[in-house]
Amino acid sequence: MADLEVTTGRCTCRVTDHGAQVLGWAPTGESPVLWLSSSAVFADDVAIRGGIPICFPWFGSGRSGALTPAHGFARLVPWHRISSTDDDGVVTVVHELAPPMGSCADFPYSYRAVLTARFGERLDLALAIHNEGEVAFDYEAALHTYLAVADATALRIEGLEGAPYLDKVTGAARVQDGPITISGEVDRVYRSDGTVVVVDTIGARRIVVAKDGSRSTIVWNPGRDRARALADFGDEDWNSMVCVETANVGDESICLEPGASHRMTLQVSVESMHHDGAARSPRPEAPECST
Repeated sequence: MADLEVTTGRCTCRVTDHGAQVLGWAPTGESPVLWLSSSAVFADDVAIRGGIPICFPWFGSGRSGALTPAHGFARLVPWHRISSTDDDGVVTVVHELAPPMGSCADFPYSYRAVLTARFGERLDLALAIHNEGEVAFDYEAALHTYLAVADATALRIEGLEGAPYLDKVTGAARVQDGPITISGEVDRVYRSDGTVVVVDTIGARRIVVAKDGSRSTIVWNPGRDRARALADFGDEDWNSMVCVETANVGDESICLEPGASHRMTLQVSVESMHHDGAARSPRPEAPECST
């Protein structure tokens, strides 16, 4: 399992070839923005708990509810690292996955997946899926972003007000009323293409999650009881993280015709907060990814 760890004048970052998974990022002077479990397992054929795993070509157990492994095979196999560059402190890493390494009987299609990660004052990710075969296929995908927070029970998540969602804890379809707060297990799939802001009151910062090419947003925190049942989750780790996932899942899955491509992007930035809760001016942004 090969890792790339870099510190520049703009940021620190860490990415592994296993699943092309971003494991860490923080602008210079900031505490880590991405969360990594204290009990994470680093081994072949095992998902790493934290950072930004790539869920592909299905999410969870898929639309049928019967697919394995959970969240697809992309996060369990090594991707080919095409390049890594440093341009004035902005680090860009490009990975690629294609059959036969990335394939299974439930997804027997000819495709190419390219993940471009750009690390600077802002984190930019782009996941491009290309249909290189002669038949159309459907797929689900998610950039399963684990965000580090000071106290999950004291934060609020803004930007999803009025969005319809499926509550996977209760099975109910609902509409979001006001900001999201966390007091127990939260597992929700929102139909939304908008920007989400995690207001980390105790940490005195706002984490802004913007996206494009994504019609689903997933918010997840296991809560205390479920976290204790997960072998790769520290018993109290749940209170230091929240997932805000950029995705196309369920009814928002993507259909690619032969020769077609789809690109989903994620941008994460950090704004420090004054004591009154107001955000300070955002840091300068790194250039956007292109694939």
